[in-house]
Amino acid sequence: MKTANKGTVYVVDDDEAVRDSLQWLLEGNDYRVRCFESAESFLARFDPREVACLIVDVRMPGMNGLELQDELLRRGCSMPLVFITGHGDVPMAVDTMKKGAIDFIEKPFNEVVLRDLVDRMLQKARLSADQQQAEASRGALLGRLTARESQVLERIVAGRLNKQIADDLNISIKTVEAHRANIMEKLNVSTVADLLKIALGAPK
Repeated sequence: MKTANKGTVYVVDDDEAVRDSLQWLLEGNDYRVRCFESAESFLARFDPREVACLIVDVRMPGMNGLELQDELLRRGCSMPLVFITGHGDVPMAVDTMKKGAIDFIEKPFNEVVLRDLVDRMLQKARLSADQQQAEASRGALLGRLTARESQVLERIVAGRLNKQIADDLNISIKTVEAHRANIMEKLNVSTVADLLKIALGAPK
């Protein structure tokens, strides 16, 4: 099914009619949808590791949508989100978007606009997940290096020659060459260019 690849759309709104309407609309476009009636219930049950986006009402009993955004930011969760409200105003929209909201739309919302927003948010979520996975893989590779190899790598990245690295670390050039060979093997690269890409976190 397409839903498995698209990611999850979380809907948080205290209005059951709005939740049902959004669920019907989004599931009709092959999205996986999970609805919550409050920010508190969402926070208790959502999976921060999931490729997902959030559609959240601004005005709700208890924790409101703006406070939910702040709490997600406090937790280091960068899930893309869009606010829906029947009481929108420009200053509020500007403030939420400065904090990373994708958009701010008023009820009743346009079906095509909302679908496009969800597409954009899930695309951003997938990109973020890919970047996090790549960073984790990079960290695992660099974690294979010994402390001395890490010192040598730092100097390779800085453009130091073998002789200069040997002088810096008070070791022989042959030892530097041995460390370089070990580094290349552990990082599974065959060129200095690929080595630099891993060390600097650039895409291979």
